[in-house]
Amino acid sequence: MMKIAIMGAMPEEIAPILKIVGDYKTTEYADNTYYEATYKGSELVIAYSKIGKVFSTLTATTMIEHFGCSILLFSGVAGGINPSLKIGDLIVATKLSQHDLDITAFGHPIGFVPGGSVFVETDKELIKIAKDVAVELGKTVQEGIIATGDQFVHDEAIKKKIVDNFNADALEMEGGSVGVVCNALNVPFFILRAISDTADTDASFSFDEFMESSAIISAEFVMKMVDKIVSPSYDAK
Repeated sequence: MMKIAIMGAMPEEIAPILKIVGDYKTTEYADNTYYEATYKGSELVIAYSKIGKVFSTLTATTMIEHFGCSILLFSGVAGGINPSLKIGDLIVATKLSQHDLDITAFGHPIGFVPGGSVFVETDKELIKIAKDVAVELGKTVQEGIIATGDQFVHDEAIKKKIVDNFNADALEMEGGSVGVVCNALNVPFFILRAISDTADTDASFSFDEFMESSAIISAEFVMKMVDKIVSPSYDAK
């Protein structure tokens, strides 16, 4: 039986998923709570990691290594820095970077460490499924680069630097580190974000206002993807 991990960073990001799933078992492990459910003949493990790269790394690793998940889907919100992205829009990461990983003093590009890479790429088959879901729902989903860092960006100078260095379309605080984990453990992964703010000087205000509604948009889309993944016609890796 396929086991799918569904992650968010905050309670608000997984609450709509738990509502759709309905019945689940709660498991406490590694200082976090995991929600296990049977859904349409497959097993789901759902969790919010808490904010930031360290917590998201711990949670993603736990879901794969301890719970045995073979696919990971991340549903959440992000700050848009591509002017074409508006609040409530959906973006699918084609690749992710860590914008605050900086050893440029030693001659390396920003976001790079020896033995690693600046970008980690997401699973192309899962992106294809997302495109199919978007067509069925009549939604527009933008593909793009997401930059991850341990800071809530609301400064134009920092935003410009991230765009210049990574050509990023959106900013958040977990996806890049989740990607590193999944890539290292050969687990197909997918990062979907709904825009909750535009990473500007009003970001803290608009984030509070729109985070919950954007999280619902992302969660409902991810669960439509789960419907396709668990269908008999899906050829699991």
